[in-house]
Amino acid sequence: MGSAVDRKEKKRLREHVGEHLDVSHARLTDDEAVKCAQFVDEYDENYKGHSVTRTHSHDGWSSDGKSTREETFTETFTDDVGIRFDYEYRDDDGQTGSSTSVVNDARGILNWLRRN
Repeated sequence: MGSAVDRKEKKRLREHVGEHLDVSHARLTDDEAVKCAQFVDEYDENYKGHSVTRTHSHDGWSSDGKSTREETFTETFTDDVGIRFDYEYRDDDGQTGSSTSVVNDARGILNWLRRN
């Protein structure tokens, strides 16, 4: 992986990241501190304002028979450093639902970076 970061540098990175993301409950390795700092530094240019939407549909079974659910997942990079996740579903019987969550903590961002 990356090279070791000395204590002062890691503290500086953590403080820098902490200006934009919640780091209060995160234990960060040297590499994670560097990745978070890079994400924060590149946020305005590479992420802010971008949005990605994916739609997925699948069939399921219930006591009423076969049904189809269409799901929409949207990731939006907010004005402040963070990601808003919107989820919506619509069943072919007319039932709908939605939820929204926002990730603006270091661990959540690291998890997103790992998946993408």
